[in-house]
Amino acid sequence: MSRSSRTRRFAALVRKECLQVIRDPSSILIAFVLPLILLFLFGYGVSLDTTRTRVGLVIEETTPLTNDLAASFQASRYFSVTTGRDRRLFAEELVLSRIRGIIVIPAEFTRNYAAGNRPQVQVIVDGSDPNTANFVQNYVQGAVANWRLQQQSELAADGPPISVEQRFWFNPELTSRSFLVPGSIAIVMTLVGTLLTSLVVAREWERGTMEAMMATPVTAAELLAGKILPYFLLGLTSMTLCVLLAVFLFGVPFRGSVLALYALSAVFLMPALGQGLLISAATKNQFLASQLALITAFLPAFLLSGFLFEINSMPTVIQWITFIVPARYLIPSLQTVFLAGDIWPMFLHAILVMFLIGSVFFLLAARSTKKRIA
Repeated sequence: MSRSSRTRRFAALVRKECLQVIRDPSSILIAFVLPLILLFLFGYGVSLDTTRTRVGLVIEETTPLTNDLAASFQASRYFSVTTGRDRRLFAEELVLSRIRGIIVIPAEFTRNYAAGNRPQVQVIVDGSDPNTANFVQNYVQGAVANWRLQQQSELAADGPPISVEQRFWFNPELTSRSFLVPGSIAIVMTLVGTLLTSLVVAREWERGTMEAMMATPVTAAELLAGKILPYFLLGLTSMTLCVLLAVFLFGVPFRGSVLALYALSAVFLMPALGQGLLISAATKNQFLASQLALITAFLPAFLLSGFLFEINSMPTVIQWITFIVPARYLIPSLQTVFLAGDIWPMFLHAILVMFLIGSVFFLLAARSTKKRIA
């Protein structure tokens, strides 16, 4: 068969897949509507910034000094404070998780402070939520430290007042949206690449159209390429939409280059699409394909990629598993592109690993498809 004939045959296959994408409402839903929902959820509904944490403040003895210290807690943007005179008033509130901690300024605080002894402030937190407990303790320590500096300044202590300068690179305001939104783009691409591909191809197995195409002179390579190309373009289009929303709607800074963004995204779609093809070829059933795609692609991308949970805090065995999760390499790369700029040594390593993982998926998918052609 001539080269022009193969080209026309491949073009017809790609055209057929593109028409199927356009005519399939579920493809449009997963590629465009679902990314918008996820992006709005992570942009507006999900926040890792711990502010206005509800706490109870107990002032056992009212003096100008304790009132001044209490005012520093009440003025903090990290706390929503309810005051009282007895810690027992807040015990049940803490047990029921209506408040996250109890700060106690004891009765002997003013006396110890005036005598030069080391006064104490007690913090009682709910240990069932270690993250919030650590946040409350750290914020209390920060508020007390700032108050002490203010007292030294007002009392005209020896030497100039001490100021503490804090600097945070890349995300000075520590806004969680600036790293949640770029990370969510990888989750969207996982859904478009793996879930959508596995569902659409599995549907063709159910309807018998896949067997009909296999009976034609189309080779396995042409079949896989024809299946992949439309969804590859669809994935890049969905990613572009998410990036535009991230920059112009959510105000996430974009300090890198468009070249790095598309290079990372294009290579990431290799393992995503390859995994979807492999799942569909192995199951031939839409329901089973969707379940496998969620379990083997979406959940690892969400939980084991470092998107929400620090990988170094995971058990060692789980940390080893994360090395085969493609989103582990895309998410920090996207966050770097947005917040820091182009760091090509990091990008090239991520691109190489994702390319290798994608090659394995494509080889397995091609081998599985060849078996069925035979």
